[in-house]
Amino acid sequence: MGRGPGARLSAGTRMFQTINEWFWWDRIWLPVNLTWSDLEDKEGRVYAKASDLYVTVPYSIVFLIIRFLFERLIATPIAASFGIRDRVRHRAADSIVLERYYRSFCRNPTQRRNQDRPGVLKKFREASWRFVFYLLAFIGGLVALYDKPWFYDTRKVWAGFPKQTLLPSQYWYYIIEMSFYGSLLFSIASDVKRKDFKEQIIHHLATLTLLAFSWCANYIRIGTMVMLVHDASDVLLESAKLFNYAKWEKTCNAIFVVFAVVFMVTRLLLHLFWAYLILRMVKKFIFGKLTGDERSDHEEEEEEMSMEKEEMHLKVRNGSGAGGVQRDH
Repeated sequence: MGRGPGARLSAGTRMFQTINEWFWWDRIWLPVNLTWSDLEDKEGRVYAKASDLYVTVPYSIVFLIIRFLFERLIATPIAASFGIRDRVRHRAADSIVLERYYRSFCRNPTQRRNQDRPGVLKKFREASWRFVFYLLAFIGGLVALYDKPWFYDTRKVWAGFPKQTLLPSQYWYYIIEMSFYGSLLFSIASDVKRKDFKEQIIHHLATLTLLAFSWCANYIRIGTMVMLVHDASDVLLESAKLFNYAKWEKTCNAIFVVFAVVFMVTRLLLHLFWAYLILRMVKKFIFGKLTGDERSDHEEEEEEMSMEKEEMHLKVRNGSGAGGVQRDH
């Protein structure tokens, strides 16, 4: 007698159950002699549950909506007060030959490259959003932790672990942080592309994975401490960017040096790649002027002027339009 769809479905269900049981094996997540049944709500204790994390998906979408409104209604007027506006860029005329040349060879036609480059206003708005979130998250973290004994004595972080009840402040601290990083992951394709684009994706995924792991394994106390430390340095980084875009060079330099110190102390062994880029920028502060965010493409006015002059020379030498490029090719 043949095995019908029901049998195949049953086999697939059993396989899923086996994988699920292996993934949530007690020995992977919990100390010896403890099981998941020990972390069920009882005796007045409330524990974190993996199912609680589903709410971060809709909250991430809410963050995207709030960000959209913030950048246009708040960040844009603030940028205008600093004299930051999008420069009017001349669009290159549509040309099949030029488009084929742009895609097939060096991607360096000057005018097209200027069109693709994000403006300072876009960078300012994104940095403003991140600065406001990190500042509020840092303040919220202090409010949630300042009256906790483990905030002043880290040995108490592990007192009674893992039988530690989940506090409402810890719940919202985690959910808000994870929702924010989820929104960054959703928007990364449309945000300003930087040199560490791939590393940023890995960073967001790693952050969400580690937060989810610490949540499920009830590493809540140490998790909130780590988030607070990270937010402290992020506030300084984003504020330095804002002053850089506003061309307040001395203020930017001072804040960035403080950020570099805080970053090295709190996160160097966690983020060696970013530390390398930061050291390059500190070198610029000591031996020369900072010309922009080290992770961004250069946007100096002189460079754009020189590229425009180069384009004009090419047009004069080769003839305007597609004909000149076609003859060279």
